[in-house]
Amino acid sequence: MVVNMLGSVFLAASRSSLARRAVSGLPVTRHVVDRFVAGEDTTAALAAVQRLTDARLAVTLDHLGEEVRDVRAAAGTVKAYVSLLDALAPLGLGGRAEVSVKLSAVGQVLDERMALDHAREICAAARDAGATVTLDMEDHTTVDSTLAILRELRADFPSTGVAVQAYLLRSEGDLRDLSGEGSRVRLVKGAYAEPASVAHQKKADVDKAYVRCLRILMAGKGYPMVATHDDRLISIAELLADRAGRGRDSFEYQMLYGIRTDKQEAMARAGSTVRVYVPYGDDWYGYFMRRLAERPANVAFFLRSLRSQ
Repeated sequence: MVVNMLGSVFLAASRSSLARRAVSGLPVTRHVVDRFVAGEDTTAALAAVQRLTDARLAVTLDHLGEEVRDVRAAAGTVKAYVSLLDALAPLGLGGRAEVSVKLSAVGQVLDERMALDHAREICAAARDAGATVTLDMEDHTTVDSTLAILRELRADFPSTGVAVQAYLLRSEGDLRDLSGEGSRVRLVKGAYAEPASVAHQKKADVDKAYVRCLRILMAGKGYPMVATHDDRLISIAELLADRAGRGRDSFEYQMLYGIRTDKQEAMARAGSTVRVYVPYGDDWYGYFMRRLAERPANVAFFLRSLRSQ
């Protein structure tokens, strides 16, 4: 119960400007952030890509930032993604590299059409680089807008993927619509503080919902991207894939940068496709706080680091 309470505190802090100033000012914070964030610029991101791909891992890169409320900042995010993709192109990684995009970082809060146009620009750059794009999902108020933009993007960029959060009550219905031929869906548990009216609240209920969602994806005709560090859920995914007659090249696992690195590499050596979610950039605060809220081990790591100072 204490861990759940701490998780709620960190989720609340992820949206607090006061908490942002306090946490960002702690001398220890940079050390802890370095575990979860690859660096602040493209050079650091590419160095992480090289290390991970050398270990037979695939990558998806997220230029950190969200809820942009300034047109110039939204355009700056697009420029950062295009520059990153231009730098990735010569590496010839193909399907081993993609980018993850939060639509709120490219203007969704300001204007949905602007966000669509910006996302198109990123998708075009990804296509030129031989890479793909997956749209991150944010809190429940953005789901309809994100799925509408996804439909528009897929008309010209059919490989565009999307994240779906299993804890949302609506997600099973959304997945039935998204599990068709060629569809790429990243299934996550969910990392935002949501009310009981729209999301499961208990861990056991979220886990059960995740399995129900997995069944839909594995039985569908798309390409499931199973985002979890939970050994039990990984075993269930393997079982469901086997029952559906899926080969190892018909789905993948996704894990976060800096979490269970040994597990990631072991699964890759065993023949699974494992893609590491690599965040980079200087706007790390919201992402960092959600990682602390997600897992007791992350909270314990942060608190140990504080005590060591």
